[in-house]
Amino acid sequence: MIDYSEGSGKQYHVGVAEGEVGRYVILPGDPKRCEKIAAYFDDPQFIADSREYVTYTGYLEGEKVSVTSTGIGGPSASIAMEELTAVGADTFIRVGTCGGMDVSVKSGDLVIATGAVRMEGTSKEYAPIEFPAVADLDITNALVEGASAIGAPYHTGVVQCKDAFYGQHRPETLPNGQELLRKWDAWCRLGVKASEMESAALFTVAAYLHVRAGTVLLTVANQERAKLGLDNPQVHDTDMAIRAAIEALRILIRADR
Repeated sequence: MIDYSEGSGKQYHVGVAEGEVGRYVILPGDPKRCEKIAAYFDDPQFIADSREYVTYTGYLEGEKVSVTSTGIGGPSASIAMEELTAVGADTFIRVGTCGGMDVSVKSGDLVIATGAVRMEGTSKEYAPIEFPAVADLDITNALVEGASAIGAPYHTGVVQCKDAFYGQHRPETLPNGQELLRKWDAWCRLGVKASEMESAALFTVAAYLHVRAGTVLLTVANQERAKLGLDNPQVHDTDMAIRAAIEALRILIRADR
């Protein structure tokens, strides 16, 4: 493969080198969320800012840990995981946001993904569509324990992943709207908890790379609750999801030792 970094020793997109990140990495989408997450680390240090990828590294339980943003969607998320794995990371927790689908999922609740519907394009370049996108069980269990420890309301289950944000929110305006609506109805009837954009790619790429990946999401709102006239405020503070992920990392670090 061509060395696009031209001998710098840094990964071409994320801009980090071996030794600059820990084996444990939190993956938010939004670059501006990285500093907020790094504040939970001991001795956090800024490492890199390249494209949509911002990285900080610090310590938890005496173990080197990092946070790297992935931007929006599967393509950039898969690049982050590939390049971080290349420099030694092997355990990833996505911390993001979602829109609820199951009416039991309320604004402000956490959704811990056990698997993901692969209704996006990135994972299809890694695995046939019959291959399931499944979260790592140890990470999932640690996230459940972490959410419980901080008293956060949470749900576990399958999430749906897509590439087009507005395909979810105004499908009837799109040329392919009838297909989107038909599939959305199917996911709801199957008990899918929420919709987001990265986990299917991350879980599939993790399987290919033989690393661990899990996901915890803040529910911003639930359009299915809105349709039924149920309470549906918007919640944008991701702190509970971040704290659940930090607790999960502590649990994983102790267990791995």
